[in-house]
Amino acid sequence: MKITKRLPGLPVERALGVLSGRWKAVLLHTLGQQGPQRTCDLEKRIAGLSQKVLIEQLRALEEHGLLRRQAVAGEPQGIEYLLTPLGESTLPILESLIDWGAHHAGEVGELDRLLPCEAVVKNH
Repeated sequence: MKITKRLPGLPVERALGVLSGRWKAVLLHTLGQQGPQRTCDLEKRIAGLSQKVLIEQLRALEEHGLLRRQAVAGEPQGIEYLLTPLGESTLPILESLIDWGAHHAGEVGELDRLLPCEAVVKNH
């Protein structure tokens, strides 16, 4: 069964259903900031993300049309993931969610609980 068949009918619920998941937003943000990445590179870069969950989240994002796999030139077994135009369209939404999350934390007195991106995603 395809994941897309289980999405809600209301547009806002559909959007939240596509983006929800512990690592989906982090993966989209990382691919948007750092470009195409191999599975092993994503696993090394994102702290606390297991290979099993990484593969599940990548497959779900691919099924929803937000990213695609492509062969790495010169490597018969090499595959990397990159954002599709639909996936790229989520980047401004993610930035808005980041801003709103910080605003919310400030409003409820939890700014001290926020983590910098570097706490989860390591740069090249």
